[in-house]
Amino acid sequence: MKIGLATPNSDYGHRTTDMAVEAEQRGYDSLWVGEHSHIPASRETPHPAGIELPQLYWHMRDPFTSLGAAAAVTSRIKLVTGVCLVLEHEVLDLAKSVATLDEVSDGRFLFGVGVGWNREELANVSAVPWAQRYVAMRETIEALRGQWSQHEAGYSGTHVHIEPSWVYPKPVQQPGPPVLMGCQGRIGMQHAAEYADGWCPLDDFLGDPRKAVDRFRSAVESYGRDPDSVPISMYCFSRPTEEKLELYRQLGVERTVFGAPDGAERHQRFVERNQHLLDTFAD
Repeated sequence: MKIGLATPNSDYGHRTTDMAVEAEQRGYDSLWVGEHSHIPASRETPHPAGIELPQLYWHMRDPFTSLGAAAAVTSRIKLVTGVCLVLEHEVLDLAKSVATLDEVSDGRFLFGVGVGWNREELANVSAVPWAQRYVAMRETIEALRGQWSQHEAGYSGTHVHIEPSWVYPKPVQQPGPPVLMGCQGRIGMQHAAEYADGWCPLDDFLGDPRKAVDRFRSAVESYGRDPDSVPISMYCFSRPTEEKLELYRQLGVERTVFGAPDGAERHQRFVERNQHLLDTFAD
């Protein structure tokens, strides 16, 4: 099983470049960074876990700038958005950012995507109604894939409209970087099963992971797809343990992602404390 490392990538933590170099040296297969362009000060939408919102949510660095810097100081580790909130970006600009990152990393980018959980955050930057966010995400991914794989591509949907355009560079990976979908709710799981290249749910929100993995693979089959062609990267939202990793390995999970805490000292203690799990379970 592959082991990835996720970081809040906060401006008061380690530099992304330092984390990337250390993660590669320690044997992690991938480095994951999240995204929140901003957090509305109103704070009307509660945190999905029902907790007070940690400050890291409004201190995250930009994921594409961060991963571009990480690409320059590493050579093997995969670089992942975990996840990019695609509806908070203009589509053509996002197409170029993703393609550029894949190019400068020599094809090491994995495009983790999601719709987010904060209603006010989406409303601040997009006209997409909250109830239509999954429809808009589908259109966005379809439009992006067209731009990555074709010299000239346009798109016409309910929420996304692009005149035929030339957007370069093209990604090294063709027809584009793998799209990993981080949605674990009922609707999100169906979207991942239908058209994503991988699924990256948060394990704490799945209930019984055995049943969740079975539901996902059944959903993949219902769309006429081979479940083995849509690998799972299980985001270990709480503390990783040998029991968890052994279960995920038995379930055929391709990758488990360790979620490190924010802050330089806490991050360092985390990676040192869990090195034995990496040594034991990583391919």
